[in-house]
Amino acid sequence: MQLAAFIRALRRRSDPYVDASSLEFQFRAKRFVQIRNLIDAVLAEQERCEIIDLGGTEKYWSIAGDYLEQRRGRIFITLVNTEPQVVVQPSQFQAVRDSASNLDLFKGRRFDLAHSNSVIEHVSSRANMRDFGDNMRRLAPRYYCQTPNYWFPYEPHFRTIGFQYLPKAVRVAMLQRYALGFFERIDSAAEARDVVRDHDLIGRRQLAAFLPDAEITYETFLGFRKSVIAIRGG
Repeated sequence: MQLAAFIRALRRRSDPYVDASSLEFQFRAKRFVQIRNLIDAVLAEQERCEIIDLGGTEKYWSIAGDYLEQRRGRIFITLVNTEPQVVVQPSQFQAVRDSASNLDLFKGRRFDLAHSNSVIEHVSSRANMRDFGDNMRRLAPRYYCQTPNYWFPYEPHFRTIGFQYLPKAVRVAMLQRYALGFFERIDSAAEARDVVRDHDLIGRRQLAAFLPDAEITYETFLGFRKSVIAIRGG
């Protein structure tokens, strides 16, 4: 697929978490192979796998619907999110309203796998990113953390080429003038600044600094490094 077709496909207004034909869903499904390998490694050692998903939602896990169904009763996922959630399948999921950067999160408890997909770039500051990384390392012997790559030319949240490279003031002004990506036009300058602050892409060097014991890999597209992925296999 050429870049222009890729951009047109990404700009579709379907829900990328449930629309299996969307490019975002397909990218996540391919990445799930790495997550599945981590879960399978746990299940090869013991009967059940407890996963903590930092910043996660139950909807995200639809990419693994068949896999989870086949292992029902063996995989349990705790979703940590600052937004309230009501789970549809309480036998497999529980939701906790908290910050994934809270260093007191599940203090004294360990899970089998810590997971995060496209969340660390949303925690508002580099200090919070550091705490987020510390939690991933503390909460489980294995972890998987993916984030969109700052150096990939297409900004996925605002669905605009090079948006992340513009000065913050320009990004704020654009959000006040145009509907971009997942966002309608924003009247308030303060709200636009908050949106820019909460969508802070990082690259390999920063992710490796926050997760220094991880193996860093990439998801690529058309020769570009689209996402950065940090994995610790336990």
